[in-house]
Amino acid sequence: MKYTKQLIVLITIALGSMYTYAQDGQGLFKAKCNTCHMLGKNSTGPDLKGVKQKWEEAEEGELIYEWVKNPQALIASGKSTVAMKSKDFSPTDMTPQAVSNEEIDAILSFIDGWEPALEPTASSAGASDASNVVFVPNYEKNLTKFYFLIALLIIQIIGILILGGALKSLVKIEFLKKKSAKAILALVGMFGLIGLSNSMYAMTFVEPGASESGPWLLIEDSDLYFMVILNLLAMGVLLYMRRSFMELLRAMNPNAVFVRKSRRKKSMNKILTDVVPIEEEHTILMHHEYDGIKELDNNLPPWWVYGFYATIIFAVVYIFNYHVLGTGSLQIEEYNTSMREAKIEVDAYLNKMAMNVDESNVTLMTESNDLATGKTIYETNCVACHNPNGEGNIGPNLTDNNWIYGYDISIVFGTIKNGTPKGMPEHNSKLNPIQLQQVSSYVLSMPGAKGKEAEGEIVEE
Repeated sequence: MKYTKQLIVLITIALGSMYTYAQDGQGLFKAKCNTCHMLGKNSTGPDLKGVKQKWEEAEEGELIYEWVKNPQALIASGKSTVAMKSKDFSPTDMTPQAVSNEEIDAILSFIDGWEPALEPTASSAGASDASNVVFVPNYEKNLTKFYFLIALLIIQIIGILILGGALKSLVKIEFLKKKSAKAILALVGMFGLIGLSNSMYAMTFVEPGASESGPWLLIEDSDLYFMVILNLLAMGVLLYMRRSFMELLRAMNPNAVFVRKSRRKKSMNKILTDVVPIEEEHTILMHHEYDGIKELDNNLPPWWVYGFYATIIFAVVYIFNYHVLGTGSLQIEEYNTSMREAKIEVDAYLNKMAMNVDESNVTLMTESNDLATGKTIYETNCVACHNPNGEGNIGPNLTDNNWIYGYDISIVFGTIKNGTPKGMPEHNSKLNPIQLQQVSSYVLSMPGAKGKEAEGEIVEE
């Protein structure tokens, strides 16, 4: 056990170095080899999977370093049969690479450890799509519910404080003091939960300018559930303190008789109209009479009274929501928000249509910005096979008047996009349609350069 920690550290360092080594090999492969070589299939160059084993089986494992650094010299020396067989794949010589032996080992280790990605089945693809679905709460509705729950909680807390003050002034019996202490402990516990909520559910405040149309406070569903729990706890404390208050009154005056009105089943007519029974109409007679007719002072219908109260409450909420707090959007603000959202949709549509470029609708770009971008793409992806000025190397000269497949923008676009059977790799997986259009336009704009002999029977006039 004495050297256990040291052994664990050494193993961790070794595994980490192996991982870093493999990552370096992957990066070197992409930087040095991926332009002409692909793993798992032939491209401009042959498939490199198992290449190290081929050299070792020919007992020429050490010569692979010379091959990568200077393939022409190794072929000229005649000491490698594997190098001589490379002419059977392509008559064009491989481009020399400025790499060290250690870097070559890293590349070969990456190639040996490479495995093709498994094709997802329909069921697994569907499950993956389902697992990647992200459900986003409706923050605007959640904020409205949050306001309601906060208001309800404040009302209950005010009721608790009022009852607490009454209990404090009336408590004179020892056993009721204990009950009051329990109520106070329950209230303290509830506020403790409110304090803990700051760490349990972090409500997100939107920074000024971060969102043009969203709410200023992002309330998650979990925050609403927590607020509901707090309201239920507050209601429990309020009911408990009310019960204690009533018991205190009874204890102070035990001879008093508390008459509880029995609950009567009210008919629907009573609820809607609040009509006084006939035998009690004398209680609401008004003090005037005309021709033997007397007038009753009936109550207003409850539904009308409650509706009137509701309009008052609505007016107060409306004023605070739209004019005091500013949490609601007036008509002009809603209009501006709708216009901003529509502009985002229009921009997304235009961007989508701009990417909808293929051989049937591609056009030649002539703007300097597009050609400059095309040049950058060319230097990144095409120089290894066609040289910096397009004079040709492994690939043909791109600046003369001879073309193998054609010089129309749609043909050049399709050639770069899909590749060719003669070794030109596809670039559809590397570049988007606009980038393909930009590099195609740049290729057609390149000035003539002396280099590789002309190839192709199609002559540009």
